[in-house]
Amino acid sequence: MGRFHRHQDGTDQDHHDDQHCDQGDQDDQGDMSGYQTGPERVVVLERIFGENDRLAAANRSTFDAASVTAINMMSSPGAGKTAILRQTLASLPDTTRVAVIEGDIETSLDAERLAGFGAQIALLNTASGFGGECHLDAPMVASALPRLDLATVDLLFIENVGNLVCPAEFDVGAHHRVMVYSITEGEEKPLKYPVMFRSVELVLVNKLDLLPHLDFDLPLFLRNLASVNPAATVLQVSARSTEGLDLWYEWLVEVGQRNGRAAMLR
Repeated sequence: MGRFHRHQDGTDQDHHDDQHCDQGDQDDQGDMSGYQTGPERVVVLERIFGENDRLAAANRSTFDAASVTAINMMSSPGAGKTAILRQTLASLPDTTRVAVIEGDIETSLDAERLAGFGAQIALLNTASGFGGECHLDAPMVASALPRLDLATVDLLFIENVGNLVCPAEFDVGAHHRVMVYSITEGEEKPLKYPVMFRSVELVLVNKLDLLPHLDFDLPLFLRNLASVNPAATVLQVSARSTEGLDLWYEWLVEVGQRNGRAAMLR
C-alpha cells in the first residue's frame, strides 16, 4: 500500500516507498511526471483525507457527548510516550477515570505496561486489518471506541504509533495533540520533521535525566522548535526521575477546565 501525506498548503502526496515514514517530510518531492495517474491519484487522496476528516469529526462529537477529553500523543519510537503514560496513570487521583487507546503496528507490549493502574485500555494493532500502517487514523480510532465505556471516562489518551511523520497528518478526533520528544534524538529534528512539530500544541522534552551524559544543545533545540512552532508549550520532563511531570499534570488539569471538565483531575 502506498503511503501518502498532506502538505502544509493542503495538497496531498502519495508515496510508494514504504520507508517514507522514516524519512521525514520533504517540501521538494521532485519530478512526479512519471506517474500516469496524476489527476486520478489526487482525487483518490482527497477522498481518503475527506473521509478521515469526516470520521474524525464524528469521533470528536462522540467524545463531547460523553464529556471525554481526548489527547493524541505522538512521538518517534522510543521517545518515552508509554513511560510518561505509565507515570501519569500511577499519579492521577483515583477519582480520575482514564482510558487509553494503545496504537502499535504489532504486539501488546505497551498495552501490558499500562495495565494494572485502573485505566480502560483498548489495543489497536494496525497490522490487524489496517495494512500495518505507521500511524493511527480516524477510522482506526473509531473501531476501538466500542471496546471502551466512554460514559465512565473523563480523560482518553490515544497513544499513536511511534513515527515522526504520518501520525501528524491524520486527525483522529482528539481535542489536543501532544508530542513526546527525547533529547537523544538530536537538536535538528524540528527542522527535519516540521510537520510533526507544527501540528502539536505541547512538546514534552523527555529524558532530561540524561542531559549530563549527552552532547546535546538544549537551547539550540528550543530555538529550532520555536522557529517552526513558536506557539507550542514546552515542558522539560523525565519519565524516569519524574522531574517536571507535575507541570504535565497541571497542563492536563488546564485542558480539562478548558473543555468543561474542571474537576476531572482533582
